[in-house]
Amino acid sequence: MTAKALVDLSSTALYISFIIYLLAMIPFGLSIKSRKNIFSKIAVLMTMIGFIFQLVYFATRWYVAGHAPVSNLYEFMTFFGIMLVGSFLIFNFLYHQNVVGLFVLPLALIILGYANAFSKDISPLIPALQSKWLTIHVITVAFASAVLSISFATSVIYLLKKIDIERSSLQSFFLEFIMYLLVVILGFITITTSFNLAGYSKKVQFENKQSQVEIYEYKLPIIVAPKDSILQTKNSSLKEENIPNHIFTVPNLIDAQKLNTIIWSFLVGSILYLLFRLFSRRKISSLLKPLTNKVNLVLMDEITYRVIIIGFPLFALGGLIFAMIWAQLAWSRFWGWDPKEVWALITFLFYTAFLHLRLSKGWEGEKTSWLAIIGFGIIVFNQVFVNLIISGLHSYA
Repeated sequence: MTAKALVDLSSTALYISFIIYLLAMIPFGLSIKSRKNIFSKIAVLMTMIGFIFQLVYFATRWYVAGHAPVSNLYEFMTFFGIMLVGSFLIFNFLYHQNVVGLFVLPLALIILGYANAFSKDISPLIPALQSKWLTIHVITVAFASAVLSISFATSVIYLLKKIDIERSSLQSFFLEFIMYLLVVILGFITITTSFNLAGYSKKVQFENKQSQVEIYEYKLPIIVAPKDSILQTKNSSLKEENIPNHIFTVPNLIDAQKLNTIIWSFLVGSILYLLFRLFSRRKISSLLKPLTNKVNLVLMDEITYRVIIIGFPLFALGGLIFAMIWAQLAWSRFWGWDPKEVWALITFLFYTAFLHLRLSKGWEGEKTSWLAIIGFGIIVFNQVFVNLIISGLHSYA
């Protein structure tokens, strides 16, 4: 097969896995409401088949690229999705909690949809990425992050079961806020896919912090642009088109193009959330709560804790130790206070504090769940928002 045929096969396999996971949510839902074990078996079987198709995507793309496909944001997020489903299958084999699958699969679908918004091109690796330690570092971090993400799902399930959603309280507000943030990600997927299909593109020229001329290609209408930048159009020279007054400008330390995408995501996500509330007249958390009626709170808390016990040392290994080895080879220093490095350290320290509070202070149940959700938020911020907004040595991602 030609390289193009293999790339097409890789993309098709990933698309098929997306459809299978979408359909698998039906038997997962039925398995919760029904006493028949057949729905549970069908749901898990479909998830395993989808996982196999994800592995086909990964293997074929690796073969074509000649290196592990984890070198950009599209590849990392798709691999993150693979590891998330794989982690779920492992823990489902141990605990047989189908309700977790009903929450993990939508999360995996969101991750795959999010990845789809970025370029799928296979490009040669820059010198800093041409190291086996990159593969080891990124794969370990992705697996650890996926394992820790299972604790997010189990924590949301725990809180949905435990908290009185209809009662006005700080807990119910924050739980619904989590649902809103998930809708914001859907907003990102919706807006980026729509403008990509429409072929929208605008280019902006500016001087970066190294006083070098750089060009951003916007795929969404411009809301924010770099300071002292110039708009490039087909009908005029660069020097004749200054940024209009209605567009906000930001310092070059911030990636204005990616911040623009974040702003659009929140705008569209907020509209989607308000429309949902308008038509359903209920909170998203209220609609999800009945799915947790049969949940054993003690067991769900135990799964959350055990997941973090496994994910934490994996993250320490991949996010700090392996990362330092790669940093030494790529940039001749183990540590440089790059934004990604700082947030990796924050993630490590947070889960260290989590385990200290759990083991020494007896923080269990609700406290554990909220901490696990905060930890997941830190991971998402590190893996997504730092890449999208803050410029640094990891900006190639």
